[in-house]
Amino acid sequence: MGRSKRGVDEINAGSMADIAFLLLIFFLVTTTMDVDSGIMRKLPPPIDPDMPKPPPIKQRNVFTVLVNSNDMLLVENQIGNITTLREECKDFVRNPSNNPDLSEKQDPEMLDLIGSYQTSKGVVSLQNDRGTSYDIYIRVQNELVAAYRELRDELAMQTFGRKFNELNKGQSKAVKKAIPMMISESEPRNIGGSVK
Repeated sequence: MGRSKRGVDEINAGSMADIAFLLLIFFLVTTTMDVDSGIMRKLPPPIDPDMPKPPPIKQRNVFTVLVNSNDMLLVENQIGNITTLREECKDFVRNPSNNPDLSEKQDPEMLDLIGSYQTSKGVVSLQNDRGTSYDIYIRVQNELVAAYRELRDELAMQTFGRKFNELNKGQSKAVKKAIPMMISESEPRNIGGSVK
């Protein structure tokens, strides 16, 4: 009896590509990605050259924050600290005792759902040095935005008994109108503070 030569059975590799593709999709979906920190800020439109210049702002209505290349703060011409920046900004905007060195209040205005309210004329002016680190830039921005967020929370609690992010659309619009976020950021320049 003669032996017949049998060839080696071939493995069907057609489905291997499908399996590899499914594994790739699985790892892409289940892998967590590092999220870059950043600022959610809508930039203003370009300045129209035909528009008249805005009226000048009184110095008492400007809360100046400077950050130098050594990441040191100068707040209202005094050496500042990131840990106290939020409260200083809130005091400036709120100005409960009508201090002549802090922001002025506008004439009381009738606001929907809130009633009569005196809005601050204050503007926070932030100026960074070209050498300011991104970390301190983000931290300063976060503190200034948090100051406005806390002021809005306080007004929302007094008026509606809920925090700002829990308000309906009409209520949050009224609170935003009462406490507008007025943060002005100028182009970075060489403020100084570099060590030689």
